[in-house]
Amino acid sequence: MARGYRFSVPTDLTALHAADLTIASVPSGHVYVRHLERPDGHGTSRRLPDPDPDDPGRAAQQRWWPPVMLRPQWAQDAEFDVFHVHFGFDACSPADLERLTRVLAARDKRLVLTAHDLRNPHHEDRLLHDAQLDVLMAAADAVVTLTPGAAREIADRWGVAATVLPHPHVVDFATMRRLQQARRSDPRDEFRVGLHLKSLRASMAPLRLLPALAETVATIPGGVLQVNGHRDVLEPTGARRDPALARWLERQAARGRIDLRVHDFLPDDALWEYLAGLDVSVLPYRFGTHSGWLEACRDLGTQVIAPTCGYYAEQGPVLSYQHDEHGFDADSLIAAVHRAHALRRQDHAVPVEDRRRQRQQVAEAQDALYRSVR
Repeated sequence: MARGYRFSVPTDLTALHAADLTIASVPSGHVYVRHLERPDGHGTSRRLPDPDPDDPGRAAQQRWWPPVMLRPQWAQDAEFDVFHVHFGFDACSPADLERLTRVLAARDKRLVLTAHDLRNPHHEDRLLHDAQLDVLMAAADAVVTLTPGAAREIADRWGVAATVLPHPHVVDFATMRRLQQARRSDPRDEFRVGLHLKSLRASMAPLRLLPALAETVATIPGGVLQVNGHRDVLEPTGARRDPALARWLERQAARGRIDLRVHDFLPDDALWEYLAGLDVSVLPYRFGTHSGWLEACRDLGTQVIAPTCGYYAEQGPVLSYQHDEHGFDADSLIAAVHRAHALRRQDHAVPVEDRRRQRQQVAEAQDALYRSVR
């Protein structure tokens, strides 16, 4: 039965179209979730906008953290057919999630979980995330994940059969097409290797990699190692400054061994231009599961060197090196860099039409899954 939007909202949000199913996606504004919509806009389900954390009756424009939809009271009052959790539940204790799932069960609302992360990249250990997943896996009517390897792990750990749906594109189609064409028309002599520190997640171990990476890139004709990091980690007054990492990078930059870029969070347009300017991006993770960064690189034609932890190699073609919580093998990283250099003239971009077709297929499969749990 078609359901309208009956949650109390201001008049500026009432121009929401009727749909066969109403989905409460947590969150709805994340790029992954936005790209679960059909590219032609003719989907048969509709996602509620993220409520603003400061005013739950009003839609958030950009800020969705912490997710209001995960509050049991919101789930009690709002009107939706399916509650779909993607990200943001690390803001909740397992007890909070228990309360939420009881509300959903009492209202006979279906719960879908997409398990993006089987190990939280922001947590030093896995205990809290495991406990949160224990609650959600037990309560979910359907579980989705992104790779067969992650599905096998879910089956082994929780006895749950997860549906595997691949990660859709990250970069918008127009930008993807423009930057792919620009790369093809620019036969660069330089070989630019990027390592992006962001704000240094717990999963990252860049100082393990950097000495071997810098030495290797320096031996390659035209090789440049570009390291980007946020001010909060690398500037002297940064709230999360890593002194050892910052000192090493500053010394190497002073010697001309690396191209060091320190900046705040990059808006999407600048981020895509930066990624498209790299020949290869190295992921410095010692643990993890999947990567949206990897998918953005695939959109733009930037090769990816990914660690053997997690399921990055199942997302798409990558060059792998040995790295996990137990250690790092420098020789495997060196070999991957040289292999990337040998392949640099190949076109590594996923064609735009392939991404468009994949998105359509994923959207149709997601809609079918919603109907299967109803």
